[in-house]
Amino acid sequence: MSPVTIALLVLLGVVLLLALWLMGIYNGLVVAANRFKNAFAQIDVQLKRRYELIPNLVEAVKGYMAHERETLDAVIKARNSATAAEQKVAANPSDPAAMRELNQAEAQLGSILGRLFALSEAYPDLKANQNMLALQEELSSTENRIAFARQAFNDAAATYNIRREVFPANTVAGMFGFKEAALLEAPETERAAPKVSF
Repeated sequence: MSPVTIALLVLLGVVLLLALWLMGIYNGLVVAANRFKNAFAQIDVQLKRRYELIPNLVEAVKGYMAHERETLDAVIKARNSATAAEQKVAANPSDPAAMRELNQAEAQLGSILGRLFALSEAYPDLKANQNMLALQEELSSTENRIAFARQAFNDAAATYNIRREVFPANTVAGMFGFKEAALLEAPETERAAPKVSF
């Protein structure tokens, strides 16, 4: 073999190794991105379940709290706002603006639900209502599931973010448009120790 052929083969081997190495980095980024998107899909399921429970909760409370119409309307409005924000994030979990909007909508919904539960304390018949107790238990269970799903999502998003920020993956991420994943924050109402009793 001539020296030129050997040099070309070595050069071809180096280019092939470099291409395989870059392909491995790219594929790792794709896997990490898909993991955090799948993790949001789990949150999505639980949020939809929660959003479906809220109208039932309002209906159960309506008869007892007729003069609290403003609060009931605020609950439905906050639920609709959170549903719209959730749909935006579900369409693109890596959109930080949509994630911020969802964080704000969830915080507002949690705050208004807390106010509804606080008002319901003044209605002894409501506190003893079996439908209300069942809905409160379902909502509590769903909140726990959301918290676990949020933790899994944030773990997957953090893993993805770390992977896309380290060298040389940051170069590949920049070339192929891998954007940072925003985390789903716990609402302030969830950070404080809640007290809901019926």
